Amino acid sequence: MGGTTLREPARGVAVAHGAFNTVGGLWPLAHLRSFEWVFGPKTDVWLQMTTGGLLASAGLAQLAAAADPQGPSHARRIGLGTALTLLAVDLTYVPKGRIRPTYLLDAVMQAGWIAAWLRTTGPRGTPSRRQACGCGR
Repeated sequence: MGGTTLREPARGVAVAHGAFNTVGGLWPLAHLRSFEWVFGPKTDVWLQMTTGGLLASAGLAQLAAAADPQGPSHARRIGLGTALTLLAVDLTYVPKGRIRPTYLLDAVMQAGWIAAWLRTTGPRGTPSRRQACGCGR
């Protein structure tokens, strides 16, 4: 199996995760009322707007990286960093009652993105540990 074949799943994850992050980031910017209906009212709207803008920017960077030959590794770093951060926030602040339990749906999605990235190629097109050992079937 050549390096190009191993990069193809990463390219697909980059596009899918990039689109997810872009849409998720734009949602509160475009329609805060529906976002708050699902995830609860926000006292610091500026913070929600900042988070949304950063998430949309990360998603757009992932989408742009997907088209570049070395891009999937870059998209993977952005994707793992974003997903790990959001997962940590979800799992920390839902139990404390600071954010609604609906954020646990986001936690499931973030765990899914982490799993998807871990099943794809690693940095510089090297197979992930699961692919290298043949465990990723």
